[in-house]
Amino acid sequence: MANAALHVARTGLDAQSSRMRVIANNLANVNTTGFKRDRAQFETLAYQTMVAAGAPSSAEARYATGLSLGTGVQMTGTARINSQGTLTQTDNPLDIAIEGEGFFQVAMPDGRIAYTRSGNFNLSAEGQIVTSDGLQLQPQVQVPEGVESITIGADGTISAKMTGEAEATELGQIELARFVNPSGLQALGDNLFVESAASGAPQVGAAGLDGRGTVRQGMLEASNVNVVQELVDMIETQRAYEVNSKMISATDEMLRNANQQL
Repeated sequence: MANAALHVARTGLDAQSSRMRVIANNLANVNTTGFKRDRAQFETLAYQTMVAAGAPSSAEARYATGLSLGTGVQMTGTARINSQGTLTQTDNPLDIAIEGEGFFQVAMPDGRIAYTRSGNFNLSAEGQIVTSDGLQLQPQVQVPEGVESITIGADGTISAKMTGEAEATELGQIELARFVNPSGLQALGDNLFVESAASGAPQVGAAGLDGRGTVRQGMLEASNVNVVQELVDMIETQRAYEVNSKMISATDEMLRNANQQL
């Protein structure tokens, strides 16, 4: 029985260690544009049922409660919290923030479409709007040479005013993608996600429609990590880890005493 307690405490150590890794990743990305914090999720391991509740205890009575012993805990996943991050003014015309649930679409080198909330775009040497890693925004927008200013409307319409011209010319429109379950998107790193069976297919369309949210030019979405909350969670995790460590020490001492007495 004492050996079982050691195993249970070990599962607690593993679970709390994994939770601390999630918190560390949240805090490490506190300044990452468009980052969404993760939350560790846990579930109990299988129970060993010694006596089932309701089983006969005598000819006339039944056990009101059973005897079930848990075997520990495991971390089952990380839930991405997709709450809106604070929008920060940058005054850079190609910094674009999404206010709502949508994602920008970018083309990866292998031809797949990835999705991101990081809107710090730039112009490539060919005049295309790209991420800082050079991935083209989809649908592609070509910005001609000699542009004096670029304007992006709340619906994603991109217009450019050429030098010497009085009226702006429409260049294209940014389309956003929305998912039924955005937490199911598979994270790739580099602020990118791809769809998965859990996220469902992307619902692509103009900004401002069907819950995709609007875009804000000259702004960036900050990480939604709350440093104070993460520190509270970190202390809680540390305490839980310590308690599980003490449980192993206490159980080991019990076994040592038993060996000395027997």
